[in-house]
Amino acid sequence: MAAKHGNLSINSDNIFPIIKKWLYSDHDIFFRELISNGCDAITKLKKLDMMGEYQIPDDNKFKIQVLANDKEKTLKFIDNGLGMTADEVEEYINQIAFSGAEAFISQYKDKTNEDQIIGHFGLGFYSAFMVAEKVTIDTLSYKADATPVHWECDGGTEFDMRDGSRETVGTEITLYLNEDSLEFANEYRAKEVISKYCSFMPTDIFVAKENAEPEYETVDPSEVTEEDTVVETIVEPEETEEKEKEDGTKETVVIKPEATKSKILKRPVPINDTTPLWTKHPNECSDEEYKEFYTKVFHDFKEPLFWIHLNMDYPFNLKGILYFPKFNNEYDTLEGVIKLYNNQVFIADNIKEVIPEFLMLLKGVIDCPDLPLNVSRSALQNDGFVKKISDYITKKVADKLSGMCKTDKESYEKYWDDINPFIKFGCLKDEKFCEKMNDYILFKTINDKYVTLPEYLEAAKEKHENKVFYVTDEKTQGQYIKMFKDEGMDAVILKHNIDNPFITHLEQKNENVKFFRIDTDLTENLKAETSEDDKKTLETANTELSEIFKKVLNNDKLEVKVEMLKDEKISSMVTLSEESRRMAEMMKMYGMSGMDASMFGNQVTLILNAGNEMVKYIQNNKDSENVPMFCEQLYDLALISHEQLAPEAMTKFIERSNKIMMLLAGKY
Repeated sequence: MAAKHGNLSINSDNIFPIIKKWLYSDHDIFFRELISNGCDAITKLKKLDMMGEYQIPDDNKFKIQVLANDKEKTLKFIDNGLGMTADEVEEYINQIAFSGAEAFISQYKDKTNEDQIIGHFGLGFYSAFMVAEKVTIDTLSYKADATPVHWECDGGTEFDMRDGSRETVGTEITLYLNEDSLEFANEYRAKEVISKYCSFMPTDIFVAKENAEPEYETVDPSEVTEEDTVVETIVEPEETEEKEKEDGTKETVVIKPEATKSKILKRPVPINDTTPLWTKHPNECSDEEYKEFYTKVFHDFKEPLFWIHLNMDYPFNLKGILYFPKFNNEYDTLEGVIKLYNNQVFIADNIKEVIPEFLMLLKGVIDCPDLPLNVSRSALQNDGFVKKISDYITKKVADKLSGMCKTDKESYEKYWDDINPFIKFGCLKDEKFCEKMNDYILFKTINDKYVTLPEYLEAAKEKHENKVFYVTDEKTQGQYIKMFKDEGMDAVILKHNIDNPFITHLEQKNENVKFFRIDTDLTENLKAETSEDDKKTLETANTELSEIFKKVLNNDKLEVKVEMLKDEKISSMVTLSEESRRMAEMMKMYGMSGMDASMFGNQVTLILNAGNEMVKYIQNNKDSENVPMFCEQLYDLALISHEQLAPEAMTKFIERSNKIMMLLAGKY
């Protein structure tokens, strides 16, 4: 072929600035693009072999090599795929955005499956110019009597192309890195990026430092293969040890016999897994393999609760694994990661068009060759097909959860504490998911039982019809829980941040049902029966005690109620209306904590038990010098059972408690 000089066939001289600054958001993406092109070239050659249009040599091992050279400031990408002729270089490289994959598929559309070809747009190669000031291609086509081609370009619109010197079928691309991108010439940095984008590509990828000193390993001679290079045979002498016998004499014992070892060049290890777990049928995968894959991909050493293996061929091709992670405590963030792949090529994390928002709490991988990618292969085009994929994933998750509840209720209950925030979030965000999961939402009760909403309402209808009492903190609200249990009443535990909007959601879907925190108000079930005379007495006590407590606490707005409780040991309690509490929690959620919550009625009510001896003492001895201290103590005790005291109030409470104990000890 005669030497040739020409211009790239493009419509704009600004194509490279566009590629560098607009087409790809991450400059390291060129690794993915160039390696994907290499995988495509190998896939095409395999197809041609299957169709009888080419015969792959028996000793051929398909692979992609990435060689980093920090001294020469270069990166090389080498594949042994089908290569290119001069005409193909002219067509696919010099004419930007004319895709070789598209042309191949068009030519062989009746003989092959386009889903297995990664590239589609023909711009991937030019991502190299994001980091390189010069790029060369050395390629040799698989076609008989093909002439090797050398191509080079310095990042402008001009190129040079001539006969090359490559002797084996395939392509070698060399990037001469610019000064801003020299980090990629480091072997370990290259491995890091390739692991990010190419961990599961379908062809073995080897990364090495070019011209590095050779490394060796020793193996048993029987383990040497044809691919190994033996540099030395090593004889390891036997090892002996002198041991004392029972009769006191000594003998020499062989503890390690003489051994012959073969010293070979260190075997290269691919950086990727060509057959990731999601490509296998679920029946072929063990629980241990699922767990190992989870740890490897997500670096989470807590075992997942369970998983869903997606495996669908029609009406679209989709495979993947979704894991339900375990959240150990309140400090764990409810944030997962779903990695999206296209033919085992990493696209991005958490693409919202494919993954419903509530599924972002999970961890997993999804591989869908049918995804309508944009030209950069880093995002999706707007397409109604994507919504179908999203709906399918949602349906599979709902089917898994509902199926587990039906067939393995014990496991479902065991997992519930961990998975319930996810399910509730899903119900809030996705109506279809909510419809499917409506009958499988559980509530853990203060009696350690798991019940559905209908089951709870049915059991409680005689004592509080259509009312659901709940607990947010089992320790703080312990007094109220005891009162409920003593009366044979039950309450559900709702202590996650998602529960506040979720119960509002349930109230909207069930018009007659209302949720109340256990300390919202006193139910009639907790009050003792009172006669008409008792009611008059309570009215008098209410007037007198209200006056005392308001004066002592210096709070004219304090609401005081005197009730006759069944449990005489309880002296005081506080309640807060459900509406006020929810408003306060909403303010906190939306960062409105600086506002005065009292403007929304956020006032507690102090409940005093008329049957308690201390309350009686205060009413009957209002002029006693210790009564103010007792009033303050009862008020703080009531607050402690409701919420944590403020630091200053807690300090005063402790000092006051000490003083009361000294009184009891006769020191005052």
